[in-house]
Amino acid sequence: MGSLLKERKPGTAPYPAPWRGLPPKMSVLYIATRQRTGEWLAEALAADSASEILVEEAVGSAAGMARLRDEAFDAVLVSHEPGELDALDLIEGYRASGAGEPMIVLGIQSEQEMAALCYEVGADGYVCVHTTTTRNLIWVTARAIQRYQLLRENHRLNQGEQARLQREHDEADRLLLQQRALLNDLEAIRRDTVGEQGPVLGGDLQPPLDLPGELIGHYRELLRTYVIMGSGNLSCEMKQLADLLVTAGLTAQQTMQTHLHVLEELVHGLGPRSTRHVMTRADLLVLEVMIHLADGYRRRYQERVHPPLQLMLPGFD
Repeated sequence: MGSLLKERKPGTAPYPAPWRGLPPKMSVLYIATRQRTGEWLAEALAADSASEILVEEAVGSAAGMARLRDEAFDAVLVSHEPGELDALDLIEGYRASGAGEPMIVLGIQSEQEMAALCYEVGADGYVCVHTTTTRNLIWVTARAIQRYQLLRENHRLNQGEQARLQREHDEADRLLLQQRALLNDLEAIRRDTVGEQGPVLGGDLQPPLDLPGELIGHYRELLRTYVIMGSGNLSCEMKQLADLLVTAGLTAQQTMQTHLHVLEELVHGLGPRSTRHVMTRADLLVLEVMIHLADGYRRRYQERVHPPLQLMLPGFD
């Protein structure tokens, strides 16, 4: 091994400038054998000014692993010389031990017979030194480095997204807990006022026992629709729901109790998805429902205090 094809010197051909897509500097570890060291590779890469490549050499798999533990490299080039250094076994062992650098195999066999085998053990590319060029090796190395950078960035973004979703779920649970505590406090005040004995609502919030299941189901569907569509054309549906609640004689506390029960079901059914939108829309929904509920009881009170006058028929004065 040691015959990368020579190329034109920069400036003798109309290459695009600067070398778009190539990093200005790369740090590479070359793992070779005692019989064939990496001087030829360092000289070949130094002759091409497309990118500055710093080549460090390690002889044998043990020395290569020791260098990877002590230093950080942008990529690792491994010489494949069956009988002396099996790059496939070496890379498979490195991956099993947690090595995360891009790894490219250099060998004398053709890409058709070696590329797939290299990918299967965790390598990021294979280059035949008899048929490739220095520039091609630089591009293969740069592409492998860029791929790993994208993978690391994607992993970091995924972790950040998971952490954000977990914070949203924790915040939703905290808000629901605070609202349950508020209802418990109001229930305790009411019981003290009327002298009623017995436990308050407790931690596991349940809908009012006397509320029909159809009404709870109707509220559940209304909440889901409101989360998706917003208020939009749902004002009539909310007014009708408030009229049903007034007819059923539900208090504002019982209505809120029902709302939290349905909302908890919806939030727990979201799984890993975001809860912020659901909580925001749910707050708006219960606010509108409470407004309609208060207006419904106000109308009923006025009708009781000021009942409509029965006018005399004409001729019966």
